[in-house]
Amino acid sequence: MTSPTQESASDLIRWAAFSCVVVPVVLVLYGTSLGGAAGTALGLAAVTGVCRVLMRQSERGAARMSAEESAPHRGRHGRAASGGHRGGRHSGGTSPVD
Repeated sequence: MTSPTQESASDLIRWAAFSCVVVPVVLVLYGTSLGGAAGTALGLAAVTGVCRVLMRQSERGAARMSAEESAPHRGRHGRAASGGHRGGRHSGGTSPVD
């Protein structure tokens, strides 16, 4: 199942890809040279590709943050609090210097 955010991101990429095709055609119809229209198409494709990569990274980051929020908090150093390893000196016990 995809979230509404992922669907809107996919829709945005589809529209951007569609514009990569339509814009150069319209430019040629209005008198722009084929070279200029091809350059525009390449530029739009490059921008669309970069935006797609950035959006995917953002989605992964959001999913990671969501997973971290739903996971139980495990303490300051990422371990469950057991109470056995608190640091500092231990009173009594078996010490080789005794």
